Amino acid sequence: MGERRAWADKKAEIMSRPGAGAAYEAARIRFELGEAVRLRREQLGLTQADLAERTGLKQPAVARFEAGGTMPTIPMLERLAEALEMRLSVQFQPLQEAS
Repeated sequence: MGERRAWADKKAEIMSRPGAGAAYEAARIRFELGEAVRLRREQLGLTQADLAERTGLKQPAVARFEAGGTMPTIPMLERLAEALEMRLSVQFQPLQEAS
């Protein structure tokens, strides 16, 4: 059986592969967007089916989005924002230096 390695070592190895950083960043964005939608939906007392109806989606599509499984378009984010009684704000922010 192979030697066990620390997660930090394994992550560093994976992140050193070409394209890994971009893929990681895309996954982070999908996860954060999905979490924000889920939290707001729950705050409003809506079910996934309710949100689906408000946006013209199907419930499984809302579930996938909330789980970070899809990268939405700007028009989709606008529909979600309206359905969640929010205003969409898209910003560019400077990259922070790694410490």
